[in-house]
Amino acid sequence: MPDTVTTTDTDHAKLTDLNTHYIRAVAQSDVAWFDANLSADFLNTNPDGTQIDRAAFLAQIGRPSAVPDLTCSDVNIRRFGDTAIIHARTGFTRADGAPGAGRYTDIWSRIGGRWLCVAAHVTRI
Repeated sequence: MPDTVTTTDTDHAKLTDLNTHYIRAVAQSDVAWFDANLSADFLNTNPDGTQIDRAAFLAQIGRPSAVPDLTCSDVNIRRFGDTAIIHARTGFTRADGAPGAGRYTDIWSRIGGRWLCVAAHVTRI
């Protein structure tokens, strides 16, 4: 198992910014942001356990957000060379108005000099 590589200030700042925009783009159904920041072979695991490819994810994002008031906290960014894993907690409002929570893991890879998201996994609590 590789040791975690200390993230440079520049990498950490970039990955923090990408994570912030990822959450914003989910909340705002911003397909264009995802189109620009997902790898060609991106896969997403939804809270119900289904796994979808890039095209299906973009179509899913294009619908109005199912998680109003989406926030994230407890963000943990780890880098392993040209791969980074971001774990975080989410908060949102459920359809019935009750508070909801979850966790996500996003995997980023430096491809062609840019960080692109290659996989994501979402869990709702």
